Amino acid sequence: MVQVETTFVDWTRDRSGGVRSDETTIGDSAIKLGLSGRAHVELIVAPFVRSRVLEDGGRQTASGFGDLTVAAKYRLTSDESPVQIAVRPFVKIPAAKRSLGNGKVEGGIVVPIEYAIAGSALSLAISPQIDLVADGDGSGHHVAATQVVGLGFPLSERLSASAEGLVAWDWDEDGTVRHYAAGGSLAFLVSNDVQLDAGANLGLNRNAPDVQVYTGFAIRF
Repeated sequence: MVQVETTFVDWTRDRSGGVRSDETTIGDSAIKLGLSGRAHVELIVAPFVRSRVLEDGGRQTASGFGDLTVAAKYRLTSDESPVQIAVRPFVKIPAAKRSLGNGKVEGGIVVPIEYAIAGSALSLAISPQIDLVADGDGSGHHVAATQVVGLGFPLSERLSASAEGLVAWDWDEDGTVRHYAAGGSLAFLVSNDVQLDAGANLGLNRNAPDVQVYTGFAIRF
């Protein structure tokens, strides 16, 4: 089967050190091709990204095509297992102009883990991630990590919600940077193959973006 997950609009704002930045992405899409009941490959494209930076009374604006990401996902556990574990390696291919991207190949691996809590309709999701990202000065690469913990719960037969917390570490040569954020989302199942979703994330320290708001949909063929 083929599944397409697309954001209508994804907007992020950050204010730090007298600099305010806004980034808007429209149509950011993951196109997934199922290979079996356990595996799929995917291509993530960002057809339009707009970045605006305000600093000392000046404004810098750039827009255009974003970077590409190629990924694969394989589920390690059986359909009947109460704990579902998968691995998802990915590679980012620089396709954006330098004003929107860093022009570097980067990659990583995510290990999504989901547990259906016995005796309830709740599900716990944990997604540890290790990345190899470009140094700030562009001279090489270093390791970064992200840990996301989420709790999902149904509100009705078609409407579900989730709450998430995120911690990220970036071990650049200039020093370790930590990000803390929390968020929530809603998903509405229009049919067995169409879903609408919306959510928001709030930064909990100065290194994390202040706010992110997104809306989107997923459709399966």
